[in-house]
Parts: sequence; C-alpha cells; structure tokens
Amino acid sequence: MTTTAQPRPPCIRHRRLARTLAAGAAAVVLAGCANVPHPSPNDPWESYNRGMYTFNDTVDRAVLKPIATGYEKVTPQPVRTCIHNIFGNLGDVWSGINSLLQGRGRDFVDTFGRVLFNTTAGLGGCIDVASMHGARKIPNDFGMTLGVWGFGQGPYVVLPFLGPSTVRDGAGTAVTLAAPVTPTAAVLAIDNVPVRNSLFGLYIVDTRAGLLQADRLVDQIALDKYSFIRDAYLQRRKAMLDSRQTGAQASTEDTLDQAARPADQGALPVYEDPDAPDTH
Repeated sequence: MTTTAQPRPPCIRHRRLARTLAAGAAAVVLAGCANVPHPSPNDPWESYNRGMYTFNDTVDRAVLKPIATGYEKVTPQPVRTCIHNIFGNLGDVWSGINSLLQGRGRDFVDTFGRVLFNTTAGLGGCIDVASMHGARKIPNDFGMTLGVWGFGQGPYVVLPFLGPSTVRDGAGTAVTLAAPVTPTAAVLAIDNVPVRNSLFGLYIVDTRAGLLQADRLVDQIALDKYSFIRDAYLQRRKAMLDSRQTGAQASTEDTLDQAARPADQGALPVYEDPDAPDTH
C-alpha cells in the first residue's frame, strides 16, 4: 500500500520561518559586535550596516529569493511582464508627482502622458505601449526630491528588509510608504483583506523577481558583495541627483527596477549618467 506525503501543518512552517528570522537576528548581533576599524567616509555606520546586510541576506535566501525564483519558473513571461507593467504604471504616478515637486515640468507632463496612454491603450498598464512609442520611463522618488531641495545625503545605511539607502533616502522611503498615490498605497486601499494581502504579496514577489538577473551578476563579479552594492548604489544616486540639479531631462528607463528593494540582494544600480548623450 502506498502512502502520500502529507503537507506540513502551518504551525510547523511558521516555526521554521521563526527559526530562520531568529538566526538572521543573531547574525546581525554577531556582525554588529565586530567593529570595522577603518570604515569608508561614506559609510561610518559600516559595522551596523554589515550586520543588517547579513540579516537581510539571510531572510532573502530563506524566503524571498526561493519564492521569486519559483515565480519566475512557473509564471509565463507575458504574464510576469503584464503584472510588472501594471505595478510600474502605478509607480509612474508617484514619479510624476516628484518631478513636479522638483520643478521639472516637462518630466511631469511626459510621465503623466505615459500613465494615461498605458492605462487606456495599454489595458490598465498591462502593456507598456508608451515605451513602444518612444516615451521612456522617468524614474523618480521623494529621496531624490529632498536632494533637489538641498537636503544632504547623510551616511549610507542598510534598512531592514529594504536594503541600501542613505539617511536622506530613508526619509524619502518613509514618505513614499505613507503617500496615498504609490503602488503599495493602491494595494492597501483595497477593502477585501484576502485580495489585498494577495496583491501585496504579488507586488513583493514581482519586485524581487525583477532583481534576480542583477543578483546573479553580483554573485559572479563581486568579491565583497556588501561593498559592491554600497558603492554602486551611492554612485547611481549621485548621478541621478547631478542630472536633476543641472536641469537636464531625466528621460531614461531604470531597467533594473531599483525603486523598490524588498531585500538587499541584487541591488545593482546603473552606473551611467541617465542624461549622458547617446554615443552609439
């Protein structure tokens, strides 16, 4: 007589997750106790940051990355693209508002033109018809707005679950999470709890899946992943801010989707100045 394996009860799965998080927290404590003797000038909190990076990495490898990898394997590419475009269309609304707050009227008009075009002709944002017609995505966020307004960057800091940031960008992230016109706000506004939770989980998985390719690249080329991610993040944010402060049009698409980082892994920013002329 053959028997079929019974799925583990939810309580067992929850205990395994709790043990994973506890192990990650212990890693943070141990790593934080190891003082870095000569931290980078841009990273005076390196001892803490490395500990938090280890915690994020532990959670990511135990939970987020396996789920995102499975999602990538079982979900057809057109479906994943549609889901990603819909969330991206919602994110364009917040990007456009930040362009307006920065006094970048042309970027504001271009971004909201994208939103209207994709929402109508693109079936609610499922199809990015705006990019097909040459209207490229213009990434923007409130951390960048604070920089345009003159707020200093502050030290580099690794946020729990969210990954690389700075003091200024961390404040911008807090405003973004509280703003009523972001993808997370749109999902959390749904009254149906099961639907809301499912969509919120899908948003996190879609965001993490979008970083898998960059994650593989970092694994291949970086000897010290923490330093590589930190330096790349700071360089990219500086290039973005420099372009906005000079008044150039920020008409480029962030192909690695850095707007949201549920975990530290795979955060490989683009090095190029988004407003540099095309030399090809």
